[in-house]
Amino acid sequence: MSFLFRSTTRWLLSALACVGLASNASATPLDNARQLIVVTAPSWEASSGQLQAFERTENGWQAHGTGFEVALGSSGSAWGIGLHPPQNGGPQKREGDGRSPAGIFTIGPAFGYAGHLGTALPYQPMLATSYCMDVPASPLYNRIVDAAKVGTGAVKGSTEAMRLDLHNNGDVRYREGFVIEHNPGNVAGQGSCIFAHLWRTPGEATAGCTAMAPRQMSDLLAWLTPDATPLFVLLPHAEYGRLQSSWGLPALVETAH
Repeated sequence: MSFLFRSTTRWLLSALACVGLASNASATPLDNARQLIVVTAPSWEASSGQLQAFERTENGWQAHGTGFEVALGSSGSAWGIGLHPPQNGGPQKREGDGRSPAGIFTIGPAFGYAGHLGTALPYQPMLATSYCMDVPASPLYNRIVDAAKVGTGAVKGSTEAMRLDLHNNGDVRYREGFVIEHNPGNVAGQGSCIFAHLWRTPGEATAGCTAMAPRQMSDLLAWLTPDATPLFVLLPHAEYGRLQSSWGLPALVETAH
C-alpha cells in the first residue's frame, strides 16, 4: 500500500472523526486514543522541549516510561493542521518557517533505512529514490514518493531525500522515525514532511520536526501500536494549561531539575 493511499485513508478517517466530534460537544480528539506522545515546549519560540509518553488505563492517563528532551524546529513551534479545532492565537505553521506544528496529530507509518524495523506500526523502508515532496506547487506535496515510480522530474526541487545517509554523507537522522500527520489534506504551503526522527547531534534543532536520541526512538517504536490509535500532541506550556481540560489531556509529569 502506498504512502499516498495510507495518508488519504487516514485523512478521511480523521475527517469522519471530526464530524462525530461536532455532533457531540463533550467529545475530544483524544477519546479513542489509548497511547499518547506529548511534547511540551517552554514557549512558541523554544527549539527544544520535553517528551512524555502516556497510556490510557482504567484509571485514566498514566505515564509510560520517563520523559526526555527532544529537539524542535529552529524557530520554535506554530499551530498546525491536525485533529484539533483551528486556533487563532499564536503563530500558524507555514512551509519553510522552521517551526514544528503544534496541536493533536495522528501518528502515521514508521520509516527507516533498514529492510525491517522493530515496530508494530506500518513500516516503509526508504530507498535512494525516496523523497518527501516539500514543493508547494507540486501535486505530490506533503507525500513520500519513489522517484523511480513517479519520475525524476516529479521530485525536482524537493529538499527531503529520505535516505539522508546516501545523499548527505552518512546522515543518520532518518535511520528510524515515524510520520506526524500534519496537514493531512496536503494544503499547499501549510507545511509538509513532518516527522519524529533521530537527531544528528544531541539537541540539534530541526527544520520543523521532533528529534531525539536513537535509544528513545527505538523504545517508542517498539511501544507504539496501531490498535491503540496513538496520537501525537505538541504544545507550549501555556497552551497546554489552557487546553488541558477541554481537550482531555493528561496531567504533566513533574521532572527533576
